Amino acid sequence: MLYLRLMIRGFLLAVLLVVLGFAYVAWSIVDYGSGDDVPAADAALVLGAAAWGSKPSPVFRERINHAVKLYQSGKVRWIVFTGGTPEPGYPAEADVGREFAARQGVPMTAMLVENQSRTTWQNLSNARDLGNQFGIRSYLLVSDPLHMRRAVLMAGDLGLRAYPAPTQSSRFRTLASWSRFLARETWLYVGYRVFRQLS
Repeated sequence: MLYLRLMIRGFLLAVLLVVLGFAYVAWSIVDYGSGDDVPAADAALVLGAAAWGSKPSPVFRERINHAVKLYQSGKVRWIVFTGGTPEPGYPAEADVGREFAARQGVPMTAMLVENQSRTTWQNLSNARDLGNQFGIRSYLLVSDPLHMRRAVLMAGDLGLRAYPAPTQSSRFRTLASWSRFLARETWLYVGYRVFRQLS
């Protein structure tokens, strides 16, 4: 009986430690994406998000708008859009992003498109290869604040000189949607950090 009680206590302690560990990681993700001190760089690298036909989803639109502001304020000289198509026949996310930015006055000559990737890792890897062809050496990563920590970690592993430039606004406005996004990012961050599971 004593042995059983010790086993149960040990199990409960292990569960508690795991929960506390995930809570700490979640807090660090929130804290990392809350900064607004953005340096100058060669390019803004917009990580892909869903496009609804020829229109960006609300989440993607916020990322595009932020990249446009960085360009218009002189923080960057280029905008690199990333993201492929969910299925044949649909516009690629990157192409939708470029068209949306062009309508806001960004010259086509200041934008590059990588339209094959489907994951954050592929966004970054393909953008690195594209940027090298144009002499781009530093990037501001543009995505939602909760995405920043994982994206910057991956960028560093790919040899990119990248700095976080989280969107100033987000479409994840309700507590429920924000919590779901945070839980997902926490899980993906731990999966990448521990197991190097690409996503």
